[in-house]
Amino acid sequence: MYIPTHFEQPSIEAMHELIRARPLATLVTLASNEINANHIPLHLSEQSSQFGTLRGHVARSNPVWRDLDSDIEVLAIFHGPDAYISPSWYITKQEAGKVVPTWNYTVVHAYGHLRIIDDTAWVRSQLEALTAHNEAAFAEPWKVSDAPHDFTEKLIEAIVGIEMVITRLSGKWKVSQNQPPQNQASVVQGLNACEHIGSTAIASLVNAGAKIVPSNYLAEGQAITKADSAYKNYLDSKEPAHDFNDVVKEPGLDD
Repeated sequence: MYIPTHFEQPSIEAMHELIRARPLATLVTLASNEINANHIPLHLSEQSSQFGTLRGHVARSNPVWRDLDSDIEVLAIFHGPDAYISPSWYITKQEAGKVVPTWNYTVVHAYGHLRIIDDTAWVRSQLEALTAHNEAAFAEPWKVSDAPHDFTEKLIEAIVGIEMVITRLSGKWKVSQNQPPQNQASVVQGLNACEHIGSTAIASLVNAGAKIVPSNYLAEGQAITKADSAYKNYLDSKEPAHDFNDVVKEPGLDD
């Protein structure tokens, strides 16, 4: 993934937070004669390695777990909020007109080797952990044990477990860091006036200059509450973007 320096997310905590909040991953694998992409919810465990471990399951009928080269890395892509940025919002449009559209977004790429686990006890445990995580916000969380045991056992026999120990993480937070302050302020106004999904979350990140990593930024309409000092210090140490490659003059091309 191409990541200009000013869009790089160096905080493992922030990347883990996005993975937990948006667990539906695009899992990219190399089969014997093609590239495959499957959309699978993956549950993050932070206890077993430096970058964490992803666990999930696939249908037994899905060839991804059979047609797989275990020696080749796989890629899990997690998408955070995103939003279209209209050049009409930029204050500098009124000064010179040299503005173009772009797209703001947050995304995490997780790499590792996929392990296949064809074990019903492991799969049940994985289902319980995944369900507990996603049901936690509900007043009356559903549990796997709420369904008849023989019913869930039959379903579990039809799926296979997968696990990926993350060996490296890449995060990209493209939230108008390459724009001057007046454009950032007008982008926030434009996003907050939109009714598109993701606009409010992106507005919060732009408003913070991407120097604050919020614990709840992925939820629409919620304020930023948590500062990540490592990321703030990292960004504060960078020189402002002023040349063509940093795309102040051509902001829409630095994606």
